[in-house]
Amino acid sequence: MTKINSPEDYPQGKSANRRLARTVVFQILYQEEFNAGSLQRDAAAYIKQELPKHEPLVQFAEMLLAGTVEKRQAIDAKLAEVAQHWTVERMNPTDRSILRLAVFEIIGTSAPKAVIINEAVELAKQFGTKDSAAFVNGILDKIENEPQVFRAASAR
Repeated sequence: MTKINSPEDYPQGKSANRRLARTVVFQILYQEEFNAGSLQRDAAAYIKQELPKHEPLVQFAEMLLAGTVEKRQAIDAKLAEVAQHWTVERMNPTDRSILRLAVFEIIGTSAPKAVIINEAVELAKQFGTKDSAAFVNGILDKIENEPQVFRAASAR
């Protein structure tokens, strides 16, 4: 496998390292959109390749990926509820992958919601279309305002 992400492309520090971990998880989720089965087949090796010698980041990425996959049905239901005039299937695969990751992080971690949304918007700017950042921000803003209800529903 060829290394895709270069640490030089990302600022230094704990937050920047987490950004790289989120990028890696997003890339795995996006790949699964087009290549079903790639997640089970390639995810662990890809995470270790892209986040070498940094076990806390590997663990963070693995937690994000596992949680996003495990809660996907609940996440998609919430996305469908808040995305007026959009079905989840109709969303751009880049935006959909970013949203799934961010929604899991909102409901499944203690990270500040503003940080999660900002990181998702940055991913959308980097990998999405010219409209992706605004779309992702709008959807996550709606979800951020009602996470307690969503947390209770997704815990079932």
